[in-house]
Amino acid sequence: MHGIEELKERAAKAADKKAALGQDINLKEFDDSFVVHSYMADEDLCALPQIEQKRLIMAGLDVTQKDRSGTFFQKDTSVIHCHSAQDGIEVIPIRKALEHHPWIRDYYWKLVSVDADKYTAAVELNLHDGYVIRALPGSKSIYPVQACLYLDKEGLQQNVHNIIVAEEGSELHIITGCSTSPHMKKGIHVGISEFFIKKNAKLSFTMIHNWAEDMVVRPRSVARVEEGGLFLNNYVCMKPVKSLQMYPTTHLVGPDAVARFYSIIVGSPGCEYDLGGRIFLKSKGNRAEIVARTISNGGRIIARGHLIGEVPNIKAHLECKGLLLNGGLIHAIPELEGHVDGVEMSHEAAVGKIAQEEISYLMSRGLSEEEATSTIVRGFLNVDIPGLPPQLRAEIDRAIEESDKDVM
Repeated sequence: MHGIEELKERAAKAADKKAALGQDINLKEFDDSFVVHSYMADEDLCALPQIEQKRLIMAGLDVTQKDRSGTFFQKDTSVIHCHSAQDGIEVIPIRKALEHHPWIRDYYWKLVSVDADKYTAAVELNLHDGYVIRALPGSKSIYPVQACLYLDKEGLQQNVHNIIVAEEGSELHIITGCSTSPHMKKGIHVGISEFFIKKNAKLSFTMIHNWAEDMVVRPRSVARVEEGGLFLNNYVCMKPVKSLQMYPTTHLVGPDAVARFYSIIVGSPGCEYDLGGRIFLKSKGNRAEIVARTISNGGRIIARGHLIGEVPNIKAHLECKGLLLNGGLIHAIPELEGHVDGVEMSHEAAVGKIAQEEISYLMSRGLSEEEATSTIVRGFLNVDIPGLPPQLRAEIDRAIEESDKDVM
């Protein structure tokens, strides 16, 4: 643990710097005190009001826990449900892990810098909780583990730190959702996530955001992938959010390590998004792909992608496509950075609108104009994600289907 005076100094320095991406936020406007909620048994989760269950399912959390290998559920600052349903898969609140499991110190703050900015410093200075999900060596999750970070208290600042470890030869699938209660309007979520994918391990991590319109969201995440490892990082945000700023980074450090980022973003009026991904290819045989689909329905979106090839015999591709429906802004910033001979890197970026002839063609086949537009939008958002388990593909499809009417 860092000394409190040292962290205060770091936090002060970070607070003086404007955030690297997007608009700066005054954290003093939010309440970061602890909020106590009672632990909930399985039957208590199923007894939640239907309106809350709907909010949760839109963020990927099924209260019945059917076809899930484990569940983590944090409400405000309290962990209200946490368990693993499969041998070889561990699900632990991080505060408990820090207290009872010394091995967690090998991963805690090892990839994300604690003084990167005022948001990282805030989490270290006042950690509420978060999750540790680990697949033991050789274990394979039969079903995905589900995790939800939920806000209920108005004006709350939720500080979380998550650590995900896929040990050597393991296979781990996680669906994590962030959401707010139906009555909540304003708050901030600050989340640190560190991913460790060991030799020949596979991790698929699918995040679905379903925030309130006045929410501010500041995730900070870094991953490390060893030899033969695979990291699939999927992100879906199709609901309004006041300000979202995220730039996940992955380091491919072992031969033949692979990382793929896929994101689906819909920007609503009055909302600001600054997001993307960055992958460092540091060893021979590395492969990387970043694919983004963005729609502005009146929001402002900055879509970033950065691939850095540091050694020969690597391949990487970046694809960023944006669709303007009802004004707004899409600013695509693709970057390729090759440091040596023998790198193979490419990108394509496009921002445009729906062609009238496409709508006219579908209308000639019997669809209304609204149905035709909706069909084109769904096709645009249909990203083929190789290696994704059917259950997770179904969750993404459901999020798109449920959000379609809001897009229109």
